[in-house]
Amino acid sequence: MSVGVLALQGDVREHLLSLSAIGQQAVSVRTAVQLESVDMLIIPGGESTTIINLLHSFEMDRLLSMRLADGMPVWGTCAGMIVLAREVLDPRPEPLGLLDISVRRNSYGRQVASFEADLTVAEIGSPPFHGVFIRAP
Repeated sequence: MSVGVLALQGDVREHLLSLSAIGQQAVSVRTAVQLESVDMLIIPGGESTTIINLLHSFEMDRLLSMRLADGMPVWGTCAGMIVLAREVLDPRPEPLGLLDISVRRNSYGRQVASFEADLTVAEIGSPPFHGVFIRAP
């Protein structure tokens, strides 16, 4: 099964590296032809309004809807989840309405509220575990 990572904007590289680290080959998806060629898709975190606008601009929104209606698995992380949602409880963006969920953007603070900290976790031991805490929808 071929995995694609929507590569219009966002954390594309990080998703491709993570997939590679677990032995899963994946391709960047930037065009409708590439979207047609993958068996499953990951829509990465990034800026949801930008991703949605680019999907519309590149006329990939309808194709994505059709592929999902035909059963193609999709995974949306952070902004990807907002893109797929049925409803966004904020004035923008207008989601694609492909996943039966409602989301609120910036519900737990803005991106600048993200932080990193060293954590002492007894189960992990020394040295401290470096935690990265990002706000998300």
